[in-house]
Amino acid sequence: MLESILVSALFAGIGIAIIAGVMGCFVVWRNMAYFGDSLAHSSLLGIALGLICSIGANIGILLVCLIFALVLVFLQQKRILATDTLLGILSHSALSIGMVVISLLEIRFNLHSYLFGDILTVMVNEIYWIYGGGLIVLLLIFLNWNSLILMTINEDLAKSEKIKTFKLQLLLMALMAIFVVISIRVVGLLLVTSMLIIPAASARQIAKSPESMVVISVIIAILSLVIGILISFKLDTPSGPSVVVSSSIIFVLSLLFSKTFISSS
Repeated sequence: MLESILVSALFAGIGIAIIAGVMGCFVVWRNMAYFGDSLAHSSLLGIALGLICSIGANIGILLVCLIFALVLVFLQQKRILATDTLLGILSHSALSIGMVVISLLEIRFNLHSYLFGDILTVMVNEIYWIYGGGLIVLLLIFLNWNSLILMTINEDLAKSEKIKTFKLQLLLMALMAIFVVISIRVVGLLLVTSMLIIPAASARQIAKSPESMVVISVIIAILSLVIGILISFKLDTPSGPSVVVSSSIIFVLSLLFSKTFISSS
C-alpha cells in the first residue's frame, strides 16, 4: 500500500517536473516570477468557485487564472497603474475573497493540502490532469519555440519578423495558468512559483544555450521532486516545502559549481 502511494506520487511529480523545467525557463527569461506568484495566489478564489458551483477545484482554478490574466492584460493596456501594483492588487484581492468564501462554506475542505501541497495523497484523476495538461503545455511551446525564443531575445526584432508578440504573451500566461492548475496539489499555491523559478535559475548558472538550459532545468526539477517526495515520505514532512528545500539546495550547489568553473577557467 505504502509502495503504491509512493509510486503514484513519483509518477505525478515527474510529470510536474518536466513541465516546470520547460515553463520555468521562460518565466526566468521574461521576468514573470511575480506574475506566476500572483496567479497562484488567485487560484484560491478558483477553489472557492469550484466548491460553490460543484465543477471541481481544477476547473475553478483554471477559469479564475485565465480571467486573472485577461483582466491584467486589459488593465495594462489602459496604463492605469504599474504592472507590479496591478498584480499586487489583483492577487491579494482574489486570495482574500477566496479565503472569505471558503470560510463561509459549510463544506469539509483540506485547505492545508492546497496551500502547501500533499502529493502523497494524489488521486488517479489528478495524474490524468497532470499529464493531459502537461502534454498541451509542451506541445504549444514546441510549436511556438522559435517565435518564443526570438521574442524573449529581442521583442522589437520579433515584431519586425511579423511575429504576433501580444498573442505569444497571452499564450505564456495561459500556459502558466494550466501549470498552476496541475501542480497546485504537488507544491501548493504558496510555493508553486518556486517550482518554476528555482530549477530554471539553477540551470541558468551552467547552461550554454537556451536548449541546454531547458534540458538541465528539467533534470534539476525531476531530481528536486524525487528527493523532496522521498524526504516527505520518510520523515512525514509536507511534500511541497520538502520539494522546494531540495530544489534550493541544488540551486546553492549550482552557484558553487558555476563559480568554481569560472575561477578555474
